[in-house]
Amino acid sequence: MFVLSILLLIAAVVLFVVGRGRATPGWKLGAALSAVAGVLAGAFACVNVVSAYEVGVPVTFGKVGEPLTSGIHFKSPFTDVMPFSTRPVDLNLNDKDVVEVRSSQGGVLYADVTIKWAVVPAKAVDLYRLAGSEETVEERLVLPDSREIIRNVFAKHTSEEGYASAREQIGAEIADLVKKRLAPRGIDITTVNLRNVRPSEKLQEQIDKKIQQEQATERATEAARTAKAEAERKRIEAEGTAGANKIIERSLSDKVLYNQCLEAYKEAAKANPVYVVPCGTDSGGTPVIVDNSRN
Repeated sequence: MFVLSILLLIAAVVLFVVGRGRATPGWKLGAALSAVAGVLAGAFACVNVVSAYEVGVPVTFGKVGEPLTSGIHFKSPFTDVMPFSTRPVDLNLNDKDVVEVRSSQGGVLYADVTIKWAVVPAKAVDLYRLAGSEETVEERLVLPDSREIIRNVFAKHTSEEGYASAREQIGAEIADLVKKRLAPRGIDITTVNLRNVRPSEKLQEQIDKKIQQEQATERATEAARTAKAEAERKRIEAEGTAGANKIIERSLSDKVLYNQCLEAYKEAAKANPVYVVPCGTDSGGTPVIVDNSRN
């Protein structure tokens, strides 16, 4: 704008000099309009407007000044103001930008992460010195530092912890480290969302194989437990039968057996007129004759 102002003023002088020796008033009018335009352009070159949710970094011949907040500011025409937005920005690390990490066991995982960050207005000058412009802050600072921290955190955990049991812990650890790394540089990390972690195809095959082995082990353990329980049941049953037999053996005397023999023959004689059998405790036992006609 300042260069345009100089050119317009030069054009006004040229038109005035050329038109001074001529009778037509058009030259002088053109000179006057060029002079007015040059003055206005010079005035605009000395005014800078910083929009809302922005902060400006003034640079004059390579020297960086104090940051400018939103509003109208007067500056030297030789000063350039670099704008930095203070609105939160989402850095999405997914799809082709997904972070490839390795667990402590060497397994490959893919982490989808969203990082919401914003420029701290008071640190805009530091960001300008580090990155140069708003467009390069994410590329030079937020992205590489976040990727490095994500990889380092996952490297301290096993594969199973990374995609299942410790995901919340890992997400919280990543958020804490990213905030601590970028805060001194003038970047405020508002949220870090570990949205998804998925194993690579090779790791998924290993996980499936491990699950199958664990299921087979569980089935074998259950079968052994069932067999042991069945054997214990049979042992208890056998011991019970043996105990009962010992009790019966101790309780059966010759007289008891003789009496039971008589009772049995009485019952048998009810269906036969005469029933003769030997009955006794040995081979020479007394015969017993039961005649059904003589009750």
